[in-house]
Amino acid sequence: MKDKDIHAIIGPERSMQAKFVISLGEKSRVPIISFSATSPSVSPTHNPFFIRTTQDDSSQVQAIASIVQKYGWREVVLIYEDTEYGNGLIPYLTDAFQHINTQVSYRSVISPSTNSNYQEQIAKELSKIMARETRVLVVHMIASLGSELFRQAAEIGMMSEGFAWIISDGLSTLLDPVSKDVTLSSMQGVLGVRPHVPMSKGLKDFKMRYFNTIRKNANQINLFGLWAYDTIWALARAVESVGKMNISSGSRKSVWKNGSEPFGLVRVSKLGPMLLETLERTKFKGLSGKFHLKGRQLQHVAYEIFNVIGKREKVIGYWRADKGTISHDLAKYSSNTTSMKDEVLKAIAWPGLTRVPPKGWVIPLVGQKLKIGVPVTNGFKEFFQVKWDPRTDEPTFSGLSYDIFLAVLDKLPFAVPCEFIPYANSSREMLGTYNELVYQIKLEKYDAVVGDVTINANRTSYVDFTLPYSESGISMVVKIKEEEKNIWIFLKPLSWDLWLTTGGAFIFTGFVVWVFEYRTNTEFRGPLNQQLGTVFWFSFSTLVFAHREKVKNNWSRLVLIIWIFVVLILTQSYTASLASMLTVQRLQPAVVDVNELKRNGDFVGYSSNSFVRGFLIEQLNFNESKLRPYSTPKEYHDALSKGSKQGGVDAIFDEIPYIKLFLARYCSQYTMVGPTYKSNGFGFAFPLGSPLVSYISRAILKVTEDHIKMRELEQKYLGDTDSCQNQDSKFSSDGSSLNLYSFGGLFIITGLASGFSFLIFLVKFHRKHWPAVNANHSESSIWSRVATMAKHFDNRVTPLHDSNNRTESNAGAEVLPINNSNFQNHSTRFSRDVEMGASANDEQEDNHNFQNHSMTSFSQDVETTVIDEQEENHSIDSRLFIYGGS
Repeated sequence: MKDKDIHAIIGPERSMQAKFVISLGEKSRVPIISFSATSPSVSPTHNPFFIRTTQDDSSQVQAIASIVQKYGWREVVLIYEDTEYGNGLIPYLTDAFQHINTQVSYRSVISPSTNSNYQEQIAKELSKIMARETRVLVVHMIASLGSELFRQAAEIGMMSEGFAWIISDGLSTLLDPVSKDVTLSSMQGVLGVRPHVPMSKGLKDFKMRYFNTIRKNANQINLFGLWAYDTIWALARAVESVGKMNISSGSRKSVWKNGSEPFGLVRVSKLGPMLLETLERTKFKGLSGKFHLKGRQLQHVAYEIFNVIGKREKVIGYWRADKGTISHDLAKYSSNTTSMKDEVLKAIAWPGLTRVPPKGWVIPLVGQKLKIGVPVTNGFKEFFQVKWDPRTDEPTFSGLSYDIFLAVLDKLPFAVPCEFIPYANSSREMLGTYNELVYQIKLEKYDAVVGDVTINANRTSYVDFTLPYSESGISMVVKIKEEEKNIWIFLKPLSWDLWLTTGGAFIFTGFVVWVFEYRTNTEFRGPLNQQLGTVFWFSFSTLVFAHREKVKNNWSRLVLIIWIFVVLILTQSYTASLASMLTVQRLQPAVVDVNELKRNGDFVGYSSNSFVRGFLIEQLNFNESKLRPYSTPKEYHDALSKGSKQGGVDAIFDEIPYIKLFLARYCSQYTMVGPTYKSNGFGFAFPLGSPLVSYISRAILKVTEDHIKMRELEQKYLGDTDSCQNQDSKFSSDGSSLNLYSFGGLFIITGLASGFSFLIFLVKFHRKHWPAVNANHSESSIWSRVATMAKHFDNRVTPLHDSNNRTESNAGAEVLPINNSNFQNHSTRFSRDVEMGASANDEQEDNHNFQNHSMTSFSQDVETTVIDEQEENHSIDSRLFIYGGS
């Protein structure tokens, strides 16, 4: 660069070398074109004269992450070389794994060296990895270092069943065929990714010429060779595009002051920027595929996923950035849509020559057991109990949580050796709270915590929980208030508005029937007090269907049909409600609301060592001085029975599983009231990111869905906790009375029927009598005419052919068949009636006119009656008809 006119530099091969050369290219304005410096740390974005005619290493991390995601691996170990090439990719890999919720549990960094130190370092790192649980290993290094890594891994048994190895493109023999035979023999079952090069006619012709004319005994050309070939062609095209220029006049020397440039003077190219610009626009179809630079580097299109089987790398699938999914056939990417069915690879031979995908996590091969911390409580031992053998001093464990965990372990596809460690002090008492017990996982004293441990947000900040194995919720338990005796309980089945409405309906119905029956039915006539008694008696006697009065009017029968149906429903409902109140035990809680507790300043209990205390203070805003801790159901009972005034509490808050267990013992004295506050139930705790969580959670689902098994475990430890489940249905209060709304339809029907019938009766009566009244009293006032109409209504009318052989005359007079006794009786009675009627009659007519008028009307009635009877062909004896007069 000092002595020659340099306008472009192709190379260097390594990313570390590229950094140095790029700095010279910027000073001399010469494009630095590399087909093998793939590290993302050497970026064309930050180096304006650097062009990468290959694919950036970071483009392959999504393909690697897709493989990990496909098999559900939650932890991986990264193994990479401590160089610019190795370190540059790690941040991109870590980000890609975080995006799919996979953790990098360990990073193994190996420094390459020409001496034997790197071999010892590899052996030491592999031993560390063997002692860990994670079995998914991602390797990123060059082939010369990778061959030694896999050789030692095969020797110590890390290429056996249960391991999953994924390599980056740097270890593919298609990119770097160094020690091909040695490398492949120790990499059986390894998965890898590399850029996909589509087979074309030009590539086939080139390979034929390459092997036949250039290197007859050469190995297969690798991808770097193809990229190098395309790079030369791209530069040649750029030079032709720039045109024939005087190369010698295309540069000038540049001098650095004070000898600051260690290499002395270099020439600054005038042609370099033009070549750089032309190369960025160059497009053609090369041996490696479409040559097109974007951001001064070659863009990746697709990656091959290969599997090392025997002495070759078998392509088992593809991954493309524009789709982001895996497919065993690249042609599937021609469609616009992909489905989960596309994420299928061809048959894979995993390490150990097995077809079963590794789980990615196993118990360490060194034989360690999971250290599981368990609570030691004096309270609800039905969930977890620890006892020490008096002879061996060894702890034994039992309880619902313990048995469920053992059942879950049986459902796992692999064995998990466990060691249960009581969280207790020297006195064999609980060493701290449940929060402190769970935090021991964060301190790495326990590998897990098993017991009645509640899942909550605070604890999930430092541990991972499995799915819950119990029902969730926090509720309140209070004492049952003793029922007070009530001599007026017979009034409670109906509400007061229903009582009043029913009474009104009785009176209205009796009145309507009285109106219909008064003129034609002697049983509804008589003195005023007797008629009022009849109205009330008749309607209320229908309650027990004991009415003795016979109704003769069809309108009365219609009203009574509907009314009796209403009465039937009312009496049956009243009887059922009263029987329920008298026979079912009435349970009323002493406290029904949280606000009532705070308003009265009552004391509240909670389970000691539990998170419920924080819930009462932070969520329900209870005063800390009003809270009292308890441990056992017996302590709960004693505190509630005393109450706040006697040193106890008026309510206890706890989780529903504990409450059910408490109520199973004291069901008749306490009850669960108020809302159920959300909680997440009991679960098993593990370290953050532990791959065991997903396996345990799936096993929990299998156990809890086995209802027979769960029922057996619950009956074994909890007994019958369902005895108080229906307690709420036995609660009785004033709101349980039958109300008016429930029978509104019935009252509407009977009211409409009675009112409509009454209206029709009034209309017919008015049309029949009003014209005569209006004609005879045309000069009288309206009130006089109404009074006359009322007198017409008061006249008794006997229908024709009734049971007493009486008929109704046209004038409204009484008609009787003649015989001596009737004549005498009627004459006497009529004289008395006239004397009484004379004083009450408003019409002051003399007796002579009254006789004439009456006799005339009577003669017409007799004639009409005789004619009617003759037309009906009835056999009539000779009869005399008499009209009573003065």
